[in-house]
Amino acid sequence: MTLDPEDSKIIVLARSVRARNGSAEGAAVRDETGRTYAATNVALEALTLSAVQVAVAMAISSGARSLEAAALVSEGGPSAADEAVAAELGVKALLVAGPDGTVRG
Repeated sequence: MTLDPEDSKIIVLARSVRARNGSAEGAAVRDETGRTYAATNVALEALTLSAVQVAVAMAISSGARSLEAAALVSEGGPSAADEAVAAELGVKALLVAGPDGTVRG
């Protein structure tokens, strides 16, 4: 699968944040202005969010109105909630890659 360079960039960002934090998931999103947001999952007793949910929340709280792309790096796949929030903000297909960056799909 050949990716747009900007889509490759968000996969790299998602891989980087996942590795840096030693997290199960890393995600990155790109908003309608081209700004990117990268995040990992949050797993606390009082709060559990996927990496996609955190990245989307960062974008929305920074003023984004829609997303051009979203990527998840994980050994598993996206949840239905991840796919739903990405779709709600205009993402046609959530990019999913393994920890090595290989896009599955």
